[in-house]
Amino acid sequence: MDIQYAGEHLLPGKLGQFFIILSFGASLLAFLSYYFATVNKDDSWAKIGRISFFVNFAAIIGIGSCLFYIIYNHYFEYHYAWAHSSTQLPVYYIISSFWEGQEGSFWLWTFWQALLGIVLIFRSKTWEPSVMTVISLSQVFICSMLLGVEIFGAKIGSSPFILLRNAIEAPIFSRPDYLSLIADGNGLNPLLQNYWMVIHPPTLFLGFAAMIVPFAYAIAGVWQKRYQKLVSYALPWALFAVVVLGAGIIMGSFWAYEALNFGGFWAWDPVENASVIPWLTLIAGVHVLIAYKNTGHSYFTSLFLIVISFILVLYASFLTRSGILGETSVHAFTSLGMDTQLLIFMAVFTLVPVYLIVKNWKNFPITKKDEDTYSREFWLFIGAIVLSVSCIQIIATTSIPVFNKIFGTDIAPPTDVIQHYNKWQLAFFVVVAILSAFTQFMKYKKTDSKKFFISITVSLVMSLLLSAIIVYFTDVYHNLGYILLVWAAMFSILCNAKVLGEAVKGKWKLAGSSIAHIGFGLLLIGALIAAATNNVISVNNTGIGFGDEFAKNNNPRENIILYKNDPIKMDKYTVTYLGDSTSGVNTYYKVNYKVFDKDGKVKENFNLYPNAQQNAKMRQIIASPDTRHYLFHDVYTHVSSVPLKEEEHVHDEHSDHSEDDHYEQPVAHEVSVGDTIKLRESRVIVKAINRNATIQNIPLNKEDVAIGMKLEVVTGSETIETEPIFLIKGNSKLDFGKRVDEAGLKLRFTNVIPKKDKLELTIYQKPKEDKKDWIVLKAVVFPYINLFWGGTIIMVIGFIISIFRRSKELK
Repeated sequence: MDIQYAGEHLLPGKLGQFFIILSFGASLLAFLSYYFATVNKDDSWAKIGRISFFVNFAAIIGIGSCLFYIIYNHYFEYHYAWAHSSTQLPVYYIISSFWEGQEGSFWLWTFWQALLGIVLIFRSKTWEPSVMTVISLSQVFICSMLLGVEIFGAKIGSSPFILLRNAIEAPIFSRPDYLSLIADGNGLNPLLQNYWMVIHPPTLFLGFAAMIVPFAYAIAGVWQKRYQKLVSYALPWALFAVVVLGAGIIMGSFWAYEALNFGGFWAWDPVENASVIPWLTLIAGVHVLIAYKNTGHSYFTSLFLIVISFILVLYASFLTRSGILGETSVHAFTSLGMDTQLLIFMAVFTLVPVYLIVKNWKNFPITKKDEDTYSREFWLFIGAIVLSVSCIQIIATTSIPVFNKIFGTDIAPPTDVIQHYNKWQLAFFVVVAILSAFTQFMKYKKTDSKKFFISITVSLVMSLLLSAIIVYFTDVYHNLGYILLVWAAMFSILCNAKVLGEAVKGKWKLAGSSIAHIGFGLLLIGALIAAATNNVISVNNTGIGFGDEFAKNNNPRENIILYKNDPIKMDKYTVTYLGDSTSGVNTYYKVNYKVFDKDGKVKENFNLYPNAQQNAKMRQIIASPDTRHYLFHDVYTHVSSVPLKEEEHVHDEHSDHSEDDHYEQPVAHEVSVGDTIKLRESRVIVKAINRNATIQNIPLNKEDVAIGMKLEVVTGSETIETEPIFLIKGNSKLDFGKRVDEAGLKLRFTNVIPKKDKLELTIYQKPKEDKKDWIVLKAVVFPYINLFWGGTIIMVIGFIISIFRRSKELK
């Protein structure tokens, strides 16, 4: 007998699933129609393809609308809403929870790809049938990732509209009213509760989606034997993909720097690597495309780099979604059983270009004359090779879990991952920086060697002098590799600045490449100095550690303990922990920094608020840093350990009050609204009664009574609002106390006294001599970090200028 479940909202899920099937069917019809339009040169097929793709786009919007409606309204009967959101999240984090899961991120990918397809329908002109064949085929695969159906026992995709009772087996689902027992969802991963995660994933997935466009032009060009036109149409889109994906990667760095407590902006995590590899190969492809446009050389190389860039996007998707990186990455998804589907997707988009290239190899426009070593195209080709080898090194190390899975080996990843990658990549980027410097003075086909050496001599000498100054003042002279990278980056900046100066005089639109290279040079210098010379100022010289568990993930020598209101000297700063405050699920720890001059006057005074989400059951915190930004450095602070709080304690006549041992004997007060209770160092004001109080994770029946006592606690200059709750559930009386650590109090609403029209408020105070509250804190100074951020922004601006230039050439 089927159970009739109460309270479920099934319509949005059924509608959403209908849109999924419609999007898949429409994309398949669009693919077939555009394919026949290309093969038969029949415009009637193209019209069908066009209509089908529009239907696909509309269906994708329908999927997103239904899913957002479910999440926004907290319909926890749906597994996706329950797993990724909660009632405690503000709207902007509800948006983030939309794409926290695999299904949501696949929707994001297919949405952007469909939107780009719509743009191509209107802009690609005679290329439309062949280019849209490729785009539509990609849509078929990505839409299939959302199907969530089984065919002959094989699972195809994972639907975001699956019901919780169908996704999880539990006794609770034998009850028709199971929803009354589900008070809230699991919520968003605390590390993702940052404003960068609202905009970083959409930007990153737009970059991934944009990679299909130059790929589609490349495949269409070979398929239709339109080799010569490849550059004009593919180059602007390749630049667009580079800009957007680069911006997404940069946003990820900002997020890591502001939200993660590993202390930096890049950790060479496998998921980070998976996004940067196709970005680097496409940058190499852009440079070779430009060389081909001007000389006719390296058609195959440019074609290969464009094709491999999108294939690497698919490989990155496999790495991050198959669960294979589960033990080596903190960012990867767990497997949803779509590994085979992802591999088929990648195989098709690998075999199709291989087949077309082999079939048409003899017809490729290959020049018989070799490039002159004093030509720009020769060194652009060399630069592309260096970037490609750099990517191979990253891929090889990142793919160790894949090799182990395929070959049954047990190769261990590097112990010090950051040091391993830095050692290899430093050498590659020294070469890339040098190439980006002197190639700017070269001409295509042939360069006058005498003029070339005259042009670079001044920049070479100046770069040596400036590099020596930078190396000396930033203390990186202990490492030869660091010295070489600083010099190479400075050489690139000066050479490109000279070219930029000449371009601005009359041809500013030609300045895109030099601006991008200047930004790249600043990025290298900023990243090197910040990573190599960052200085931990929270030095613990006491010899006192914080326990073996703490030492597993932290260095006790780099962490200090701060007791509340006890100043401590830390480098040039006098640091004081002033207390904490809770907002939602986050607790913010107020840390005051002061700098005094020789006369004892305050030169500088600011507060930082590193925060942590506490989980008393798991006995751990999830911390996010706070940073003081200066022009030439940042002071970066995060808490490594804090006293775990029991946010609410349930008490009844049988409960154990051992957690109250750190307080004085409690005192019960009979109060009414408007009363004020004066305590030793604070006062408590009864502001109001909340007769509709709710308690997290505890469902209330109609006969239950939950009353909140709204209180204001005034201590010193601070006023803290809190609300202990009194509950009558069945025959039991329970209360949910609230701690106010700023005042050293615990407040419990312990009874209602109808005969006296009074309420009972029980107050616990900490004794004066009791140990003060504390935090363990780590603080790091990052010198010249703004060179890194400024360099990335300048580089993106350079790419954007190049897009406008190439688009104008296309017109």
